[in-house]
Amino acid sequence: MPHALPAQRDIPTFNGEKLYVNDGLLQPDQVGQLRESSPDMPMNELLRRYNEDGYVYLKGLLPRADVLKAREEYFKMLAPSGVLKPGTQPVEGIFDSDNDAADFPGIGAGAAGGNGKPGAETAERFVDLALDAHYADWYKETFCKHAVLKDFIARMTGWGDSTLGVRRSLLRNNTPGNKAIGVHYDQIFLRHGEPTSVTAWIPIGDISLTGGGLIYLENGHTLGREIEAHFTRKSKDSGFTEEETKNAFNQNMLSTGLLADGPREYSNSFNRRWLVTTYEAGDIVLHTPYTIHASTMNFDKNNVIRVGTDLRFVDASKPWDKRWDHDYRFNDGV
Repeated sequence: MPHALPAQRDIPTFNGEKLYVNDGLLQPDQVGQLRESSPDMPMNELLRRYNEDGYVYLKGLLPRADVLKAREEYFKMLAPSGVLKPGTQPVEGIFDSDNDAADFPGIGAGAAGGNGKPGAETAERFVDLALDAHYADWYKETFCKHAVLKDFIARMTGWGDSTLGVRRSLLRNNTPGNKAIGVHYDQIFLRHGEPTSVTAWIPIGDISLTGGGLIYLENGHTLGREIEAHFTRKSKDSGFTEEETKNAFNQNMLSTGLLADGPREYSNSFNRRWLVTTYEAGDIVLHTPYTIHASTMNFDKNNVIRVGTDLRFVDASKPWDKRWDHDYRFNDGV
């Protein structure tokens, strides 16, 4: 049963740092360490960890230089919006703190209802450039199709030549002080296919503990399965059609498709910790479609903009959600 949210104590959350989420400061008993794995470990052990933990956090799988090149290209594209601090290099991705953070919002996963376009008119230039980055060759044709990543997933899953990188991806930024990603699991948005996809979350650049990285709910994949089964039963009891049941934005969900906006209260309600870590360029996290995750707010001390991407892989020999067979766009119903 959910518990009442305790009083918030103004003390460090983890390793001497304060970690904030959309609904406040995470408390020390609400967090733990995300488990690291080496890509050089036996594949059967990595698969065991993926299945048992709901994720596998792989240190240095991708060449660091390749990731930093993508980061540099990204901020070269966004620089005309004025997002970067004058005198800094694009690869650094340093936010100009003289700006209003509201003019530089993130996209996707709760940024706007129904996956709509976020921000006011003053944010339009930045948001349009962030969207355009999805279609650039350096991202779409080079980074998203990185052979090292696809080969690793093909071997870990045993899918082999049937391993398919899904075309729709989400290249997301989080400028300091803006809203973080809310609580969700990916199958909410992939219900037109079997729940067998693998998500690769890739930090595009180093992310400090306070820099807005992804956080994973401890044993969240088991809870995610339970919640999805409950949603399915509730939808049937409500007389939903099959199509309405599969809709991520149906009346049993938030308008954003999220489970909740606030990770702090969510942790307390289900008595589970959020697992946190720092990330380095080259790291990736593979997680299941039911793994519950969110992010912290970005309060990086050096105003580093957090950038990451969600790449999804499926077994092409089995049914998968073909609504994802296009490049990312706003208001696409996913």
